[in-house]
Amino acid sequence: MSDVQKFDLESDKLVQDLSTLIEESKQHVARVANSALTLLFWHVGKRINEEILNNERAQYGKQIVVTVSRQLEMKYGRNFTEKNVRRMMQFSSDFQDFEIVVPLARQLTWSHFLALIPLKSVEAKLYYAQHSIEQNWGKRELRNQISRKAFERAEIANTQFSADQTDLLNTFKDPYMLDFLNLKNTYLEQDLERAILQELESFILELGKGFAFMERQKRMIIDGDDFYLDLLFYNRNLKRLVAIELKIGKFEAAHKGQMELYLKWLNKYEKQEGEKEPIGLILCAESNKEQIELLEMHKDGIMVAEFWTALPPKAALEAKLHQLLIEAKERIARNKGFELGNDLNNEK
Repeated sequence: MSDVQKFDLESDKLVQDLSTLIEESKQHVARVANSALTLLFWHVGKRINEEILNNERAQYGKQIVVTVSRQLEMKYGRNFTEKNVRRMMQFSSDFQDFEIVVPLARQLTWSHFLALIPLKSVEAKLYYAQHSIEQNWGKRELRNQISRKAFERAEIANTQFSADQTDLLNTFKDPYMLDFLNLKNTYLEQDLERAILQELESFILELGKGFAFMERQKRMIIDGDDFYLDLLFYNRNLKRLVAIELKIGKFEAAHKGQMELYLKWLNKYEKQEGEKEPIGLILCAESNKEQIELLEMHKDGIMVAEFWTALPPKAALEAKLHQLLIEAKERIARNKGFELGNDLNNEK
């Protein structure tokens, strides 16, 4: 290699290293600036809210926002239009704990918060905020997850777990939206599995962060007979193998025994040191809630969820999920009442 060639290589390497440093610094500056701007908006909203609260005249609150926003916009630009100032007020009202806001502002943009502000419950806001951070959702994906009701579906799934299974909360959904598979009205289980594998990236996104695909049609030899698990995943957050069975019909009680067998085999032959016991997810076209409740699936580490191959219109989706959550909570209340009655009878 000539001296000229050696010089060119060394200079190219230096420029590459310096470019990396510059790009990382620019990204850091952008994150710091975004965080500072978001916190500024929170303080602006809080200060105006306090001013209105301290003044007893109702008309004053209406006038002060218009007047102040007009002056701020003239002085500092379109970030402070009346519409944006009202968003800042809502922001500080919805996220009142500054100690919660600070770490969120370091990792989320103002655009993320604009998507969160219209949500009705604090729990939903915090769910989407945390998942945006954990799963690196941009504002577009955050809005997509909100429109697909990820929080509501996680709430429904959470009702299947007992109080001591907190590590599993917000890991699963019910139902799972598999509209991206573009399946027609009639299909077989192997068609469903094949479609999932073809759209594996989208399927993992629907499952959530932490899921890693391991095998399809996992072979298990038990008493000389071959058994095949549809899909095997590993969840890094849970440190568990996750067995997934696909059922294109209604859930049947026999599905529990099948999954129990698979989980015990995986626990004996596949679980590695440091991992927790495998868990199962049975995906059905339609679930039988009462059967699932009576079988107490959660005690055996089995989750049952429906999958929908078409996304309903927004109003129908909201109504359906709302009804499912009400029914799930009613079942929990009935079970608690039943357990309380048994405890009272035992005391007698």
